[in-house]
Amino acid sequence: MFKNKSNSDFSPAEVASPNSTSLVGAGTTVKGDLTSNSNMRIDGTIIGNINSTAKVIIGPNGKVEGDIIAQQADVVGKITGNVTVKELLQLKDNSIVNGNIAAGKLQVEPNASFNGNCHMIPAGTVQMTEPEVEQEADAVLSSGKKERLAMVK
Repeated sequence: MFKNKSNSDFSPAEVASPNSTSLVGAGTTVKGDLTSNSNMRIDGTIIGNINSTAKVIIGPNGKVEGDIIAQQADVVGKITGNVTVKELLQLKDNSIVNGNIAAGKLQVEPNASFNGNCHMIPAGTVQMTEPEVEQEADAVLSSGKKERLAMVK
């Protein structure tokens, strides 16, 4: 009656692509490290580190308690941890970062705040590394898209 689908059973639009966005919705708390090759939007709470080779967006209700390493990042919510961004880090109005910042470019809006040290890094000096994968699992998102999730050490 029910049949598990492999990635080949999904159309290309249904399988997560590098241009897709992973979402941690409001009211959701994730404990553990996250890694992604696609964009991520955090509207809930992450207790752990985030490593993305794409863009990370922390929404107005988003909260991260851990370090973030990303290609680009937009912050509207709150981060307690260090932030390393290879390209542009944007701290939007009412965002709060409690930790050190290292970024290729930094844009801070008037009501944003950060408490820590800030270092500007030359282009190409941040190495985007993928954490060692401990376990992988398939997940079907609420949108019906199938995505591969990795649990890291």
